[in-house]
Amino acid sequence: MIEEFNTPIFEISPLTLAIIAEHNENDVIVTRIIEEDEEFLVDQTPQQVINFACKFFGSSLKGRQEGTRNICGFSSKIPISIDPSSGMYFFPTTSPKNSKCSWIAHSHIGKLSKMRNQKTKIIFKNGKTLTLDVSFRTMLNQLQRTAQFRFLLDKRLRFLQQQNPEMIAEPSPLDPE
Repeated sequence: MIEEFNTPIFEISPLTLAIIAEHNENDVIVTRIIEEDEEFLVDQTPQQVINFACKFFGSSLKGRQEGTRNICGFSSKIPISIDPSSGMYFFPTTSPKNSKCSWIAHSHIGKLSKMRNQKTKIIFKNGKTLTLDVSFRTMLNQLQRTAQFRFLLDKRLRFLQQQNPEMIAEPSPLDPE
């Protein structure tokens, strides 16, 4: 079931599978949000939804892209971490400047299948499927680049956590004592 919300803000969560660009009846770009248990539309572009989520966690889309660029050296279609502590890593299906750009949650992908006419089917871990007008090669590349970024960022974060407690400014309130 797809519900339409006219709220200006949608908060991405660890249950978000994909942020999909679509045209509404007035040919305006809106966003279909695919969650584990529901789908709905918001009157924002995918870039606005992603940027808001990044700001919610203390950065911006541009800041997250610059961070990934610094860690991995990627220069285009840069995957981002909206919130590494909750595993929210997303990658764009094309340049984020492109109005057709959608964003896919890396941790929810179970499998990619090559389809005809340069399309790819995503089979999510929960069994939902999504077919995108993006080549299999591009999707596979984005999946691998996001995995590389996750690995390198996680390595940095683990290194900091393993350091002497005096080197940590303040323990995370989420860490068990």
